[in-house]
Amino acid sequence: MTTAIAVDKRPRAVGHVERNGGDAVRSLLERIGRREEWQFFTVLPKAHKPLAAAWWALVVLRGVLPAIFAVAVGWLVGVVTAGGPLTGPLVVLGVVFVVMQVLAPVHSQVGANLGDRLASWMNDRLLAATVEPAGMAHLESPELTDDLTTARDFELGLSGPPMSLSLGFIAGGLVQLATGVGQVLVIGAYHWWAALLVGTAWASTHWLLRNSTVWDRTTGEAQQAQRHAAYAYGLAVEAPPAKEIRLFGIAGWVVSRFTRHRRTLVELRRRATRLRRGPLLAAVVLLVAVNGSFFWLLAADAATGALGPGQVAVYAQAAVGASALAFGGLNWALPLAAGATAALLRVERGMAEVGELPGGGRAADGLPVDGLRLRDVSFRYASGGPAVLDGVDLTIPAGSSLAVVGVNGAGKTTLVKLLCRLYDPTGGAVEADGVDLREFDPAAWRRRVTAVFQDFIRYELPLRDNVAPHGATGAEITSALALAGADGLADLDAVLAAGYDGGTDLSGGQWQRVALARVLCAVERGAGVVVLDEPTAQLDVRGETEVFDRVLDATRGCTTVLISHRFSTVRRADRICVLEHGRVAELGTHDELMALGGRYRTLFDLQAHRFGEEEPDAVALV
Repeated sequence: MTTAIAVDKRPRAVGHVERNGGDAVRSLLERIGRREEWQFFTVLPKAHKPLAAAWWALVVLRGVLPAIFAVAVGWLVGVVTAGGPLTGPLVVLGVVFVVMQVLAPVHSQVGANLGDRLASWMNDRLLAATVEPAGMAHLESPELTDDLTTARDFELGLSGPPMSLSLGFIAGGLVQLATGVGQVLVIGAYHWWAALLVGTAWASTHWLLRNSTVWDRTTGEAQQAQRHAAYAYGLAVEAPPAKEIRLFGIAGWVVSRFTRHRRTLVELRRRATRLRRGPLLAAVVLLVAVNGSFFWLLAADAATGALGPGQVAVYAQAAVGASALAFGGLNWALPLAAGATAALLRVERGMAEVGELPGGGRAADGLPVDGLRLRDVSFRYASGGPAVLDGVDLTIPAGSSLAVVGVNGAGKTTLVKLLCRLYDPTGGAVEADGVDLREFDPAAWRRRVTAVFQDFIRYELPLRDNVAPHGATGAEITSALALAGADGLADLDAVLAAGYDGGTDLSGGQWQRVALARVLCAVERGAGVVVLDEPTAQLDVRGETEVFDRVLDATRGCTTVLISHRFSTVRRADRICVLEHGRVAELGTHDELMALGGRYRTLFDLQAHRFGEEEPDAVALV
């Protein structure tokens, strides 16, 4: 019985050891895989496999050649001492020397090309990560903003050298590392323990120097400084802010803001990477002791005849060349480049998760027939954050128009985002003919919706593409422009930007008419839900009244939701909804709400009092 137990325990113990060993290996591999440096090197072949292979091959070859050169010098010294023929060693020495000189610029060019390919690959992935999610929560997420800034700004030189330069710096460090390892191996032919001592001494110096160049840029303080510096940089170099910067004389403030935050980054790096006196002194003592002992031993063996002049020359050069270990390896440029790559990979994962919207397979063609319904809708931009909408229950009959009014922060634009399904509600549901929008594919629903937002885009494209980004006939585009009061603004093929050949810029009001034409063209091509978020804010009162009457006529039969601060626009809607603190405070026609004497009447009277009762329509709703 005892024997049986002993035999039975043995395989379990071995299995336990094997499992522990396997777990340790897996854990080590997982830790290596999580390293930003490892992630950086794994994406190089994805950027361009042949260039990445050539880049690595040149690292190895350039690292091996100095050891071969040292051996060739020893061979030459030995031949000279022995009085033998010099042709062989001189040819080898000359060839190795020339190849070493030629490979350096070749490697630099390969690295620059690979860096450009890597930058293009990263930009492609970043663009895909930002535009592929169906929603837009990922673009407004505070948790993703810092990584997005790091991944986006790496080519601006704000967070480190561009990739085309970084690959050269990184290659230089790896070549020196390979050179040091090759020279240590040469020393190993003399004494294995001498190679171990010399290699360890220089490796300890490498560790010290590396710690003085590597720092964690993912801390909140560093990322905040990076974001502020990038923002100030954009203000300085981009055209749209140029007018106000010059008009208000704040160019000095912009520059000082940029330099202040850049200095913060420099100071954070200096504090994190400064050399400490103790380790530095210890490293110097170790180097002097080890290298002094090695050269004393070399001299002693040369004096006794144990080593010939050629061998002494080889090992002496190898000892000097081993110093490359201290300065090679994963140098200062790698953490910066790897940080940008790692930020991109995190952004990809995070954006896909945060910005994705579930989609069912239901068709949205022809909807809504009965109407839209917000059923007990609540919404928060961040978990645990304040409720922007809180229990909104609202029905919009198909073919009718609804104006939504309220003070700033009431939740008007958020309501519009939910109707366009740029977000999903955090509570309740938005329905079309009783069907939750989450049951439709987001793209299918959006084909039914067209909108003009208060921050609409001014595309630096021809007028025809500004009106119909997905294409339309010339007649449809011309008709939409005419309805928006924008006919005759420019030729359909004229680029709407002054910086292009034959390009032209428009006034704010003209641009707003083009944005309205975009909506009207979409309606003509089949859109059934129209969202107008401050559609005439940049037009004068007469222009607004004229244009909005045309828009209402053109969208008759569509389900229209209007947000505006002007009564001249609001009162023309079939019904008006007053939002207060994320809730529906009042709902009715203009006359009904005026008769009610509630919040809407208060706001109307406030406008009339401020601007004169003879023209209350000209006033902005506060």
